Amino acid sequence: MITNPNHTTPAPATVPGSPRVALEAWVAEVASLTRPDTIVWCDGSPDETARLTQMLVDEGKLIALDPERRPNSYLARSAPSDVARVEGRTFTCSRTPEDAGPTNLWRDPTTMRSELRELFAGSMRGRTMYVVPFSMGPVDGPISQLGVEITDSAYVVLSMGKTTRLGPDVLRSISAGTPWVATVHSVGHPLRGHDGALRDDVAWPCNETKYIVQFPETREVWSYGSGYGGNALLAKKCFALRIASVIGRDEGWLAEHMLLIRLNSPEGRSFHIAAAFPSACGKTNLAMLQPTLPGWSVDTIGDDIAWLRPGPDGRLHAINPEAGLFGVAPGTGTGTNPVAVQTIAADTIFTNVALTDDGDVWWEGLTPEPPAHLVDWTGADWTPERGTPAAHPNARFTVGLGRCPSLADDWEQSVPIDAVVFGGRRSTNVPLVAQASTWSEGVFMGATMSSEQTAAAEGAIGELRRDPFAMLPFCGYDMAKHWAHWLEIGDQLGSNAPAVFQVNWFRKGDDGRYLWPGFGENARVLEWIARRIEGRVPAIETPIGLVPDVDDLDVQGLALPPAQLNALFAVDPASWLAECDLTEEFLATFDERTPPVFTAILDERRASLRTAASTRQAV
Repeated sequence: MITNPNHTTPAPATVPGSPRVALEAWVAEVASLTRPDTIVWCDGSPDETARLTQMLVDEGKLIALDPERRPNSYLARSAPSDVARVEGRTFTCSRTPEDAGPTNLWRDPTTMRSELRELFAGSMRGRTMYVVPFSMGPVDGPISQLGVEITDSAYVVLSMGKTTRLGPDVLRSISAGTPWVATVHSVGHPLRGHDGALRDDVAWPCNETKYIVQFPETREVWSYGSGYGGNALLAKKCFALRIASVIGRDEGWLAEHMLLIRLNSPEGRSFHIAAAFPSACGKTNLAMLQPTLPGWSVDTIGDDIAWLRPGPDGRLHAINPEAGLFGVAPGTGTGTNPVAVQTIAADTIFTNVALTDDGDVWWEGLTPEPPAHLVDWTGADWTPERGTPAAHPNARFTVGLGRCPSLADDWEQSVPIDAVVFGGRRSTNVPLVAQASTWSEGVFMGATMSSEQTAAAEGAIGELRRDPFAMLPFCGYDMAKHWAHWLEIGDQLGSNAPAVFQVNWFRKGDDGRYLWPGFGENARVLEWIARRIEGRVPAIETPIGLVPDVDDLDVQGLALPPAQLNALFAVDPASWLAECDLTEEFLATFDERTPPVFTAILDERRASLRTAASTRQAV
């Protein structure tokens, strides 16, 4: 029986004939399919948050951390089979496979709906079904979008409360007629059988069978079997990238896997930068950068997702649609990202990190040396002698952006973009920084970027894979059409288009050591980017882009030998000609849909590299 007990938040009164009727009808339809015992309409209030948190602690699904060492913070441990995105079970169910393109897994939408109905039938028996209305971006903001997630996971509700805007204002906006995206999530672990018999719950309910399904045309997401991260927090990658990228294509804007920062110069000028990096390649570090250069500072606007739209002034404007951080914990420490460490000092949900004996959390990279004893992410005793990670490589923290000490005061407002930056993890070939000479070359730069694999996605660690615009798992339609959309946006912006750059903090020398110190020193690269925007420094033309004259890059105090500095910008013709062959193979997967300008750029690059190779020059 579906109930709505007095202790839960009731659905606000319906105005007959209002858009709320459609919302409530949809909720009733999902409830009829999934058969929960209880329905709760969530409002994101402190009382609701406290009640759900205590419930999860009492059920053993959250561990309360020491209130002195880590106030109002909790640890969750997932099932070992549910620790990351499941790209092999993520489907784009557009009307035709051509709409999805070769980089997405396509399934016929009618067939998929039939499969999902079988999976979701009774999937919430014995559980509570939470209705979570949320806004991506400020409610009623000019670039904002609304959504509603139905979930049977209180962990998801608490996480959504940190990463989106919940509250009565969202329902009021829906009632006023604002469109919304429908998302449904179930862990796939019902507590009541069809015969009515109850079974015990587990600390991390999930199902070995997993589906993360996007229906682009109808603006729907259905997720089954996983309680983890972007598989379950459907406002994030599923809505804010996969569905929003389709909405952006249809409406003339862009939804991108990009951080947003404001770079402030000693002269008082500010530069707004949108930067795309694959997961676990330093996005959060750059988003919270503390520059080592005197007089320079960075204000954080967002660390993961940006929505970009041409503004009335003819420039490209952007917002961070999220309200919180879902960051990778391993590698985050006082030496790498002190701002992040301050941000997660309280009010944070940690997932799959280690637990210290004094009720705090730890992960690799938090401190130079590990504690003598921990309880690892699986709940087992751990000592350094075990030789295994104490935290899962994809362990996460979830926290509201309001805790970030470097957060820009106006972070919820749209900002005009001065530079678009693409990055990745490349130990060879790609220079420390290079600028595209035209918008088309910049789009080519983003479309053909590649990165060495990290723990945030499926695949062998260190394996090189193409990740165009860092959107390979997240673009909701054909990637080639995504590139064409970027080119069209550039045509619309004309001379107002942002400058485009590529960076690589991870290049290594012959000895296997990083050539660049990274972290706060990356501000030196941002300074050069800013000076290029201002037109204050020249650049050297190479076959793969414009690079700095080493004399124009401020490396004072770094003690970098000249040979090491030059190696950061070396363009080896033979290596790059081989890379051109790989690029051609990659573009061939899109057949005739590849923008013709890409072929022209690749041909011109090859010609320049061959000329350099014939003279036996390293550019």
